[in-house]
Amino acid sequence: MKTFHGSCICGAVTFEADLDLAAGTTRCNCSFCRKARFWMAFARGDGFRLRTGLDHLVDYQRTPAGRPEPYLHFLFCRTCGARPFTRGGDGEFHAVNLGCLDDATDLELAAAPVHFADGRHRAWEDDATATHYI
Repeated sequence: MKTFHGSCICGAVTFEADLDLAAGTTRCNCSFCRKARFWMAFARGDGFRLRTGLDHLVDYQRTPAGRPEPYLHFLFCRTCGARPFTRGGDGEFHAVNLGCLDDATDLELAAAPVHFADGRHRAWEDDATATHYI
């Protein structure tokens, strides 16, 4: 576990996240992640801390099938449009965009195992059939 620091492109939104990249990262083929090219690692509970920019975030909410209320909060910087993280539930987890980590080295990112999730078919634990495009 390591504390990483991250930000959006313009720097208005900054955060810290406790992540274990060696435990694995995720790329997903659901419509949202695929179109955003979102590569993520998960910070649980208080393992994520927003430092600045709450007033710069725009919240696009999505309710997966079977949930009564918005569960996923896709957060964007209103200034530069970057999507540094997604919040699940009421902060039970944050999916951190690895491309927004300012202090992750190229070697740390290259060594991180990747799970290619089949979100397109809502089979999140299953491997996607084709992975070269995600």
